[in-house]
Amino acid sequence: MTLIFIILIILASVILGFIVLVQNPKGGGLTGSMAGLSNQFMGVKQTTDVLEKGTWLFAGIIGLLCLTSSFFISGKTTSTTIDATAPATQQTAPVNTLPTAPPANTPAPATNTPK
Repeated sequence: MTLIFIILIILASVILGFIVLVQNPKGGGLTGSMAGLSNQFMGVKQTTDVLEKGTWLFAGIIGLLCLTSSFFISGKTTSTTIDATAPATQQTAPVNTLPTAPPANTPAPATNTPK
């Protein structure tokens, strides 16, 4: 499922990039070189309207694909799960690395020192 979303997002991004590169706010760009062809069918004004609508359409498609992909792409983690119903096979006691201190109210051990 992840691969499908990645392919669709890349395809929409490439198409959006091409549409943006075709446009030029000053009237030049690639639409100026196709002016003879576009004048015959739609006219120059309508060509820029179609390109602007295409820009918004593919920008919306990319945004929608990014938002919906978060619902379908599962965040797999490598953590292990513990089954509470399975019997424990090995139980280990906690390991203390520090020595424990004697309780505070106990007398100090007597030392046998020769006199």
